[in-house]
Amino acid sequence: MFVDRAKIHIKSGKGGNGAVTFRRDPYVPNGGPDGGDGGKGGSIIFKADRNLRTLMDFKYKRKYEAEAGQNGMSRNKFGKDGEDLIIKVPMGTVVIDQESGRIMKDLVEDGDSFVAAKGGKGGRGNVHFKSSIRQAPNFAEAGGEAKERNIILELKLIADVGLVGFPNVGKSSLLKEATQANPKIANYHFTTIDPNLGVVSLYDENFVMADIAGIIEGASEGAGMGFRFLKHIERTKVLIHVVDVSGSEGRDPRDDFDKINAELEAYSPKILRKPQIVAANKIDELEDGENDPKYLEFKEYVNSKGFDCYPMAAPLDYGVKEVLTAALHALQEIAKNPPIEYDEPEYFDFEAEENDPNWNVIECGYDEEDGVYTLSGKHLTKIFNSTNFFDMGSLRYLYKYIEKNGAIDRLKELGLQEGDIIRINDYEMEFWDEY
Repeated sequence: MFVDRAKIHIKSGKGGNGAVTFRRDPYVPNGGPDGGDGGKGGSIIFKADRNLRTLMDFKYKRKYEAEAGQNGMSRNKFGKDGEDLIIKVPMGTVVIDQESGRIMKDLVEDGDSFVAAKGGKGGRGNVHFKSSIRQAPNFAEAGGEAKERNIILELKLIADVGLVGFPNVGKSSLLKEATQANPKIANYHFTTIDPNLGVVSLYDENFVMADIAGIIEGASEGAGMGFRFLKHIERTKVLIHVVDVSGSEGRDPRDDFDKINAELEAYSPKILRKPQIVAANKIDELEDGENDPKYLEFKEYVNSKGFDCYPMAAPLDYGVKEVLTAALHALQEIAKNPPIEYDEPEYFDFEAEENDPNWNVIECGYDEEDGVYTLSGKHLTKIFNSTNFFDMGSLRYLYKYIEKNGAIDRLKELGLQEGDIIRINDYEMEFWDEY
C-alpha cells in the first residue's frame, strides 16, 4: 500500500536532574557538595533514506519517544546522555508542525536530516550552587523538560517527469510502454489510485517517470483525488500532458487541455513554469490518424499556446519514443540551465531555549476567583522544579530570581501586600518583604 501522509506524536528525552550529594569521606575535612550534573535528553531527528518509498510504517506506529538523560550522581559523576532517536523517512518527505501548520523541514536529498524536538538539557548538580555564603546547597537544578509535538509527514514523490491529464486518457499505458512498471490499466476512471513510478531507459540515459492519478475539474479545490496527488507534481522537472485527442468520452480535447492547466495553475502557479510536452493520445481512433482535421486543429491550438504536440497511441507503442525523446531533451536543457527556484518555503526556526526572547519573561497576574497572585514563565518553571521546598536556601534562591526579574515590583503594582499569597504552578507561598 502506498501511504503518502501520516500523523505522529514525537517526544524528546527529558534532561537528567542534577544530584544533591555531599562528600563524606573519612579524614577529608570540609567535604562539601559533590553532586554531578544530569545527562542530556535524547533528541528526535528525522533523516531522509533513499531505500524508503512510502510512509507505511507510520500508519501502524504513531508515537515516538527518545531516551531520557540519566540523573547526576555523587562524586561529581555526570549522568549518561539519552540516545537520540533517528526516524527515517523517504526522500521528498515534508515535515510539518501540526499546531502551527508551518513547514519544519523538507527532506529532499538522501541523508538530509534535522532535529525536530531537542532533548532537555541536563540539570546542574549542587556543586554549582556553592558560594562563600552558601557552603552546603541542599538543592540542584532539574533537567530540562522534554519537548512534545504533533507532526504531519507528507510525502511528495521525487520524479524527473510527471504524467498529467484527465482520467482514462492513457497515462498508465504510456508508463507501461516506456518502463518496466506494471500499472493497472482498464477502461474506467481512476484505475490509478496510487502514484506509479518507472525508470525510462533511452539513448543510454535514464530518468524516473511518475504516473499521477487523473485530475478532474475542481481538483485544486479537493475534487476527485484533489490535493492528494496534485502535490506529487510539484517535485517533477518536466510534465507530459496526455490528452485523449479522439474525444472518445465526448469531451473536446482543447477543453481538456485548458482545464487541466487551469487546475495546475490554481493549485500552484509555479507548476506551469515547468516544461510541458503534450501527447495527443488515441490517435489510432481518429479516421485519418495524424492527418485527421480533429488532430490538426488540436495541434495548432496547442502550438499557439507555446507547447509542442506529438501524436501517440500508447498501447500500440506508436509515437511513444518521440514523446520520451522530447522529455529527455527538456531534462538535458534543465541540467544545462537550472531554473530559478521560486517560492522557497519558510522553515520553522527552532532556537535553543537560551536564545528564546521569552525564556526569562515572568508573567504576573491576579486570580480574582481564588484571591491569589500568580507567576508563570519558562525559566521560572525550570527553577521552580529544581527547588527543595524543605530547604530555606533553596527557597531563597527561587525568591531572589523572582525579585531580580522585577516580578515582585510588578505584583505590587497589581496590589500585592505583605501576607498575600503568590502562586507558582500548584505551589503557594506567603509574601513578606523581608523574605
